[in-house]
Amino acid sequence: MSRLMGSPDKFLPSEWKHANQVHFRSSEAERSLSQRLTAECQRLIEESDKSTKHMQQDAQKKLEQRIQDIKFWRQELDQKFEEMVQEIETLIIFKSRVERALESCSEPLQVTLQCLTERQKRVAIDLVHDEVEEELLKEKEVIEGVMVLLQRTLEQINEQIRLIRSVKYYLEKDLQDKFQAERIDDFCALLTNASTNLNRGNSDFSSAGTAVTPEEWESLCILNIRKAEKEKNNSLSLRALVDSLLEQTASDMRRQYEATGRAFELRIEETKTAKTQLENQLNELLGETANQEKNLESLRLAIAEKEAPLKVAQTRLSSRSQRPNVELCHDPAQIRLLEEVKELANHIERLTEALKLSEMELKALARRQLCLEEEIQVKTNSLYIDELEMLQTLLFILTAVQMTDCFDPDDPTDIYSIRVKENVTGEAGEKAEISGRVPGRHA
Repeated sequence: MSRLMGSPDKFLPSEWKHANQVHFRSSEAERSLSQRLTAECQRLIEESDKSTKHMQQDAQKKLEQRIQDIKFWRQELDQKFEEMVQEIETLIIFKSRVERALESCSEPLQVTLQCLTERQKRVAIDLVHDEVEEELLKEKEVIEGVMVLLQRTLEQINEQIRLIRSVKYYLEKDLQDKFQAERIDDFCALLTNASTNLNRGNSDFSSAGTAVTPEEWESLCILNIRKAEKEKNNSLSLRALVDSLLEQTASDMRRQYEATGRAFELRIEETKTAKTQLENQLNELLGETANQEKNLESLRLAIAEKEAPLKVAQTRLSSRSQRPNVELCHDPAQIRLLEEVKELANHIERLTEALKLSEMELKALARRQLCLEEEIQVKTNSLYIDELEMLQTLLFILTAVQMTDCFDPDDPTDIYSIRVKENVTGEAGEKAEISGRVPGRHA
């Protein structure tokens, strides 16, 4: 206890020197270590600066390349997008054409049905299933077939517009994404070490969002472009089909309408000829009736003229029958008077028989005249229906089926056009001014 509380022991000079040497060596070692550490730190700083600069330059190049890639694909997508927009507008025009064509078919169909209805008003023997009726039924079938085709084509156009709008939607969405991505990458490319609003902290961005590979990203762009090209090609084919269909249906309807018109003209001409022949027969019959009436009067006059001579002869015979005794002789005068009475009675009998035959023939002529007049009236009614009433029906319905072969791109409605042609005068003497050229529907 006293040792601990006492003064420390003194060191020897050698111990003092040794202690100094130890301190010197330790200090030298630490200084050397510090120098090496400083050199290593300086090398590390230079290496990290060089690596950082290289990485920033490489990242900048990658960003610029990425921006170029986005711009390239955005231009491609934008081109396809504009094509889709243009294609939709074109299809809408074609849709309008088909709708107008379909709408324009309803009036010719109504005209055809009206014609069939009106021709049912023919009477007697003229209510015949003739070539005109066959052509009208064919015309009805053609128009209805055209309307079915146009309706089906309209549905195809609507479906094609829907498909193109779907492609346009995905193109637009892809363009919006690429625009946003390009804007973000442009912002990143402009960032420098001296920029403000730099992100701070050690956030982990390795798992941010659902990333796709560049190959997948590019394949998605190509897929959208290929879809757009496919739908555009389908649209081009559909438009060519619509052009061909409109031209063909217009040609079919016009050809059938002209065939119906020719049948009308032929039937009207046949009816006019038959009516003229009947009128000629009627005129001849009226002439014969007049002759027969004259003949009847002549017979009556002849009978009347024979009655006086007969009475004279009968009176003579009656008077001579009163001769007395032997004077009541059967002499030549008596014989001649008896023969005269007999012959006059025979003449009167024959003339009376001829009179009866003439009266019967006159009645037969009257009956035939009535039949001819009725038949002429039937033909007049048929001509009125086929020639005048049909034209008035066309005018009232305000229809025309003069269809053009070509489509004027400056006038999408130029499918059916009215042509002013001529005036028509019917059998009844009434005049109808035709405001539309209707092939074959005129006298």
